[in-house]
Amino acid sequence: MEKLAYYWKRLRQNRLAYNLVLIGAIILAMAVAAHIVMQVGTRHGARRTVPDFSGVKLDQAQRMARKYDLKLHINDSLFVPAYEGGIVLDQLPEGGVEVKPGRTVYITINSFRQKMVPVPYVAGRSLRQAKNMLEIAGLEIDELVYRADMATNYVLDEYCDGRPVAATSKIEAELGSGVTLYVGVEGGYGTTVVPRLVGFPLKEAKGRLWELGLNVGKVDFDEGINLLNQKDARVYIQHPTAERSAGLGSRVDLRLTLDEKKLAQHRAIAEKQAKEAAEERLQSEREHADSLAQAEFERAAAGTAEEQPADEPAAAGNDEGFFD
Repeated sequence: MEKLAYYWKRLRQNRLAYNLVLIGAIILAMAVAAHIVMQVGTRHGARRTVPDFSGVKLDQAQRMARKYDLKLHINDSLFVPAYEGGIVLDQLPEGGVEVKPGRTVYITINSFRQKMVPVPYVAGRSLRQAKNMLEIAGLEIDELVYRADMATNYVLDEYCDGRPVAATSKIEAELGSGVTLYVGVEGGYGTTVVPRLVGFPLKEAKGRLWELGLNVGKVDFDEGINLLNQKDARVYIQHPTAERSAGLGSRVDLRLTLDEKKLAQHRAIAEKQAKEAAEERLQSEREHADSLAQAEFERAAAGTAEEQPADEPAAAGNDEGFFD
């Protein structure tokens, strides 16, 4: 104790050393205090297991959240007719995940009825513009019907639930419903190339088809896919396959999966099929072009032959007995 008092006295006499020690002690004290505050404020080491709120009504989910010292935030709402209104459809983080107390869980609830949105007037627009306008409004294309018209790939008429949509119409439709578009094509028929859809979610696959003047055909899902996880599914089979020629307005069938291994396997198959189809299509186009060129050459040759003067006819009769 006497030694400690002696060293302390010597330290007090050395002002520089004393100030340095004092500053160090203050910094250490502040660090310890900050650590304690952080431990208390963040409840370091405390964990909560997020309960599964799926299928639970909102008021019950809120009680469960308070019990587990969690917060709920409604991030989105959907309308799924198969489920009761006001129940939780999806959540993030998922049930069973460990989080710190006070963590916010974002939930999607089921609406009691589908939202109604105004149908935009898209006649006179290009097909791409019309598709974009409908998607912005929360609608999609139900069917593309092509008619003979010089305005190729421009919308001629628009129908919603069998009713014509005009510039002055005030028609509303359920969010997510479809609109029928009548589109022009010169000569009444045209072709396009089927796009690659393997690996795309359903919404993007539909958009790629509509932009190229194709319709969505039969859509199938693997077992285990429901209305809640559909958005995570990806196309792994399409028919016709990519890079094949198809008439405008043709339908393309799709099948979707959540299985990543199956998707990878079919993606490799689809790429091979697309390459083969592209080569076949290009070969067919070359043969068609050669055929047209040959026909044009033959027509030109026939026209040239018709323009040449005919040979003078040989003298008729017999010169025998002329000098008789």
